[in-house]
Amino acid sequence: MKKFVLLLALMCSGNSFSQQISCNRLLEFVESGGYGKGSLSSYTLNSSWLYKVTAYEYNYSIYVVAEIKRNEYSFSTNTYIFCGIPSQNWSNFRYGGYGDPNSYGKRFHKYIIDYVCNCY
Repeated sequence: MKKFVLLLALMCSGNSFSQQISCNRLLEFVESGGYGKGSLSSYTLNSSWLYKVTAYEYNYSIYVVAEIKRNEYSFSTNTYIFCGIPSQNWSNFRYGGYGDPNSYGKRFHKYIIDYVCNCY
């Protein structure tokens, strides 16, 4: 467990020499060991491509798990994980900040998408 936490810390530090971890393993670890900070479902998101977005906090870092539709007519999704999201970014995505677009899709691009995890 200590090795995994160290590996996770190295991976999120942005060091290009750190070892990579599988995205599935990271996803399982965050979902089982992280504290849920909130979730938005397809009904709330009202998006043609976002199906579900959930935030977790682990060791003072925020991770966002996004289920993204394969196409706008599909119920099938792919799951992606985003690491090291600043708390203010999650809040602005979830609630919208002053002058932010009403669309969750646009806010996702503005606040979350650049934090894709360095995993395979």
